[in-house]
Amino acid sequence: MTAQAFNTEITETDGALIGPWRRPRQMLQAQTYDAHASIHHDATAQKLGFKGGTIEGPTHFSQFAPLGARLWGQAWFASGCLSAHYRSVCYEGEEVQAILSKPLPGTSQCQIQMVKRDGTEVLRGTASVGEPHAATALEARLGQLKPLTDPVILHDVKVAQTSQRQTVRMALDQTMGELYPFSLQQKLAVVTETSPYYSSGDNPWSKPIIPMEMLSVLLQYRSKDDPLPAKGPAVGLFADQEIRLVKGPLFVDEAYEVEREVVALSGSRRTESAWVKTRVFDKANIVVATMLLNMVTLKDSYAPYEEEYRRLYGDTAR
Repeated sequence: MTAQAFNTEITETDGALIGPWRRPRQMLQAQTYDAHASIHHDATAQKLGFKGGTIEGPTHFSQFAPLGARLWGQAWFASGCLSAHYRSVCYEGEEVQAILSKPLPGTSQCQIQMVKRDGTEVLRGTASVGEPHAATALEARLGQLKPLTDPVILHDVKVAQTSQRQTVRMALDQTMGELYPFSLQQKLAVVTETSPYYSSGDNPWSKPIIPMEMLSVLLQYRSKDDPLPAKGPAVGLFADQEIRLVKGPLFVDEAYEVEREVVALSGSRRTESAWVKTRVFDKANIVVATMLLNMVTLKDSYAPYEEEYRRLYGDTAR
């Protein structure tokens, strides 16, 4: 008999499953890209108006895993999906709580949210298993996007651009590069929800599985080897993210291939956004997982933004 997936204390009400208060750890102080520190570095974040280095969004996905496993059992590890819009940043030391509203009878999708002690909403979205019968939170957002006009940072990025396939692997003690300067082993030492499924073969598959939050790391691991032709250096952050297991789980120290496609470009007064769909293939060339990621770039963090805007579009107001 295999071990229980989680022993997280869960509060159940008539309408929801509620996880315990947790303080996620920030592991990206040393992250670099475009040869500079990221939004997760205190000094860089403070220059852009944040209190300090922010906790990376998918870190929060771990707190929903015990709720999904309680609601759907083993199906959660095979075909679970979290689809989230990040609403506010979280700093190390702050407590957050995951809430999953129970699905309506006969449905396999429900609402999720994460809140701070003061009620601030960190994220909201949907959780589901199996074949989607309704739009996920991000599928719905994609349908409502305003197209990007007058791009500068993303001027050379086009919808339907697709990367070359890349082989990726996550061994237990493998440091995951400049983007993720830590290993799975280091993450498991501080992850908010521990599980024997992650660290041993004491599970239905008889080998360790990759936590959902670390699938984000695996899928982004080699993105710098075939980057989008975006202007830089500039600071970006995750604004929306969906991770879907299609034929899961994914396993530690197993080789996969990933392919990225730009599926939408959007923007706001302060940002330019590239929405990228990543597909993960196993050795049989079957899609085993996907990720939809909205990487937002802050216009103010790109030094020549105003100069290049005028060069491209003249003095028209933006």
